[in-house]
Amino acid sequence: AVVSTQSTGELEKICPKAKGITPMSVKDILQSLVDDNMVCAEKIGTSNYFWCFPSQAAMSRKRKLSELDGEVSLFKKRKLENESKLKEAKESREEGEERKVLLEEVAVKERMLKAITEEVLKYKDCDPDVLEQKKRELVTCKEAINRWTDNIFSVQSWCSNKFGIPAKEMAKNFGIPEELDYID
Repeated sequence: AVVSTQSTGELEKICPKAKGITPMSVKDILQSLVDDNMVCAEKIGTSNYFWCFPSQAAMSRKRKLSELDGEVSLFKKRKLENESKLKEAKESREEGEERKVLLEEVAVKERMLKAITEEVLKYKDCDPDVLEQKKRELVTCKEAINRWTDNIFSVQSWCSNKFGIPAKEMAKNFGIPEELDYID
């Protein structure tokens, strides 16, 4: 396998044509590749040269795999240690009278909390925030009803003016109640 070295200037000319990247980003990409150990770099004189051996990527992956295997074995060891500590702690835990009293007290407090929460939910409709929300919704509904009532009256007026149909006759034909009016 032949390894070729390229200077920064050569790569700035080649990369945009070969890979479609902007010439301005070539240096950043090269630095990123050097940081990731995918490309080697060396400053010789006033020029920077870059190269990559064909086996370098495979060696890099093997090295990373080895590091990760080491971390996995370390975490497995820690897990086993923690599991043994947990088991030891459970076995050494005393089921004394004090613990039983405390557990019973916790159960009583949880039942009380549940009962209080259910009681609060019963009075949700009296909550000032809920009532205020309902008032705002009521105002919105009234505005919508009055808007549609106004639309109906506008259509009746237009039909009366355009076709000479009396409003009462139109209301009767379209099932519009006679007592239809705006809501205050």
